[in-house]
Amino acid sequence: MAITLNSGFEMPIVGLGVWRMEGKDIRNLLINAVKIGYRHFDCAADYQNEREVGDALTEVFQSGLVKREDIFITTKASKGQPYFFHLWNSDHGHVVEACKNSLKKLCLDYLDLYLVHFPIATRHTGIGTTSSAIGEDGFLDIDTTVSLETTWHAMEDLVSMGLVRSIGISNYDIFLTRDCLAYSKVKPAVNQIETHPYFQRESLVKFCHKHGICVTAHTPLGGAVANTEWFGSVSCLDDPVLKGIAEKYKKTVGQIVLRWGIQRNTVVIPKTSKLERLRENLKVFDFELAKEDMELIKSLDRNYRTNQPAKFWGVDLYA
Repeated sequence: MAITLNSGFEMPIVGLGVWRMEGKDIRNLLINAVKIGYRHFDCAADYQNEREVGDALTEVFQSGLVKREDIFITTKASKGQPYFFHLWNSDHGHVVEACKNSLKKLCLDYLDLYLVHFPIATRHTGIGTTSSAIGEDGFLDIDTTVSLETTWHAMEDLVSMGLVRSIGISNYDIFLTRDCLAYSKVKPAVNQIETHPYFQRESLVKFCHKHGICVTAHTPLGGAVANTEWFGSVSCLDDPVLKGIAEKYKKTVGQIVLRWGIQRNTVVIPKTSKLERLRENLKVFDFELAKEDMELIKSLDRNYRTNQPAKFWGVDLYA
């Protein structure tokens, strides 16, 4: 099952995020994921495993498991089915170089989707590096000479150069998304944000959909193990209401949450390194949540953000 982006390309509605995946684990993870049926992988320069992902992809293609055009790869700039990549904060003034660096590490000729990782430019620390650029005062060293508009027009150049098929944004609120639409020549195809039952962001999701921007949930199982360990968050997977719905459908709570995201017309990219969870997270197309259950889950919204990278940077990007 896939969503057609405003760029005309299709993106699988369920993908696999590789955040916190150690290099040594990437090979088996990606090969197993492809065998199970995954065709969408979400990466980022900040994850520090692009080279290992590239080696695994090369092996997958050379073995004949899939062709490049069967895979969707996303990455974020530092930052087929396509790969997603993200442009990192310190590379806002060096978009083309950052993209080419990611392509080289990933052993790819093009990216399916390239995202601006965060709506903030920091002091440039060198292509391929993803340090937080903390200044001597202990706070993020923000580069005030590079605007988000300048960054976006450089992202547009990547499309005309044939380096990426689609471009998008990540962690943009409704106001920054509106501004991007105003100055863009190539509209963002995706806004990748945190959204889950405890942090639904209905206004932002609806705004994006109204303007033809696909929403990807980068933390669809909000409060899962990684977030609990790193940020001390509360997991919606332990919610008694969700557990009751899971019993009703004879599914896991995780499957219920992912299905809810899919029925909101959002792309979900859960992260896992466990084989049984890889299989489980794809088994969400053989049932449908009833309207009353969708409404019940809607009532669980706590406006509770679990992913708090700003805590590590000494600045609140969401204030």
